[in-house]
Amino acid sequence: MNRPGARTARPARGAAPRHDDRRRTFPAVPPRTTADGSFAATWWGNAWVGALERTALDPARLARGRSYAERGHVDAVTVTPGRVVAYVHGSRIRPYRTEIRMRTLGDDGWELFLDQAAARPAHMAALLDKEVPHALQVVEGLLPAPGDLLPDCSCPDDGFPCKHAAALCYQAARLLDEDPFVLFLMRGRGEGELLAELSRRNAARSAAESTPTAPALPAVPARDVLAAAGPVLPLPPPLPLPDRPGRPAVFPPDPYAPDPLALDLLAGEAAARAHTFLATGHDPVAALTPWQDAVRLAAAHPGFGLTASTRALYRDLAHALDRTPTDLARAVAAWRQGGAEGLAVLEEPWDPPAGPFDRARPALLAADFPSFRPWRNRLSTPSRQLRLGKDGLWYAYESDYGREDWWPRGAPDADPVGALTALLGRY
Repeated sequence: MNRPGARTARPARGAAPRHDDRRRTFPAVPPRTTADGSFAATWWGNAWVGALERTALDPARLARGRSYAERGHVDAVTVTPGRVVAYVHGSRIRPYRTEIRMRTLGDDGWELFLDQAAARPAHMAALLDKEVPHALQVVEGLLPAPGDLLPDCSCPDDGFPCKHAAALCYQAARLLDEDPFVLFLMRGRGEGELLAELSRRNAARSAAESTPTAPALPAVPARDVLAAAGPVLPLPPPLPLPDRPGRPAVFPPDPYAPDPLALDLLAGEAAARAHTFLATGHDPVAALTPWQDAVRLAAAHPGFGLTASTRALYRDLAHALDRTPTDLARAVAAWRQGGAEGLAVLEEPWDPPAGPFDRARPALLAADFPSFRPWRNRLSTPSRQLRLGKDGLWYAYESDYGREDWWPRGAPDADPVGALTALLGRY
């Protein structure tokens, strides 16, 4: 069984973010040894390790941090400009929140980097092959220097760095080995924007080398053209907004046409989104991830997996996002329980601050409920569970006794006793 809170390991290489080019999350990197005994396998990864080891004040803490990294104590790592964050497991049950901060590269530094990288086709080819040309070392501030990495950890150890921060640093070196664009993201630029800018510069350079300068063409200011055309007629008033979105057309089955259910679903979704946007100026779906949108679509479809058409919808949506129909069904139950926040409660354990969470256990005991064991934002018995959402509400979950197969049940409540009472009242 996986450790609570741990994510399923997937290869970090090429694991691009789905939405935000400046935020990437990587699962724990499996143990690995290099032929020469060094922790990192690339020259830029070893440059990162060297900056850490020349900064550290206590070699013993470094050794323990390296051991923590090798033994898999570092959970998923999130990288954003100027920051690397992860939870690191130590001697207590709850892991420590650890982060490494560093300076981002300024605009002048990025201009030098892009000029150097686009100067030679070999440099572009190396970057696309996840290699960093040595020539890019001329960009000051790209590679870390001693004192450039600033650790911070929620543990009580005041070492610089503590063993948990050292473990995160060593784990980050592994990520840099797998994908040097992680280093560029740490310094402030995402992979997509860098590759787009490099492609633009490469195309401009190729065009300048192969095409003679085009003669300047005469231009006329647009305001002069409009003034000569006379007064502009006013636009007609907008049509009144209907009370509800229209119904899509009936799509007869055709062996050479797309699935009628899929067409009906897409047309209905487009009509509902357009109606909401016209009425409010806001698209309720635009900010959702593909997974959230798939869960929303499945949750809005009647039948909850009972009809053949709904089972096909669950199967197709789950397959498109590399999930199982059971994953989707569980997520749909969470969405119906609390929308996007309910889905986040299902999938994202977090460390709540002191307050409502600490008061929940005494309140449950006072109401004659059994003792709950805490883990991060969750309180559990062998078959019942309460999860505290970031919205301050408690979400109830159920599982067969001792199976750790949790499913959302009931409605969220600001009172943990109320959430659990509503769950038990279903029986």
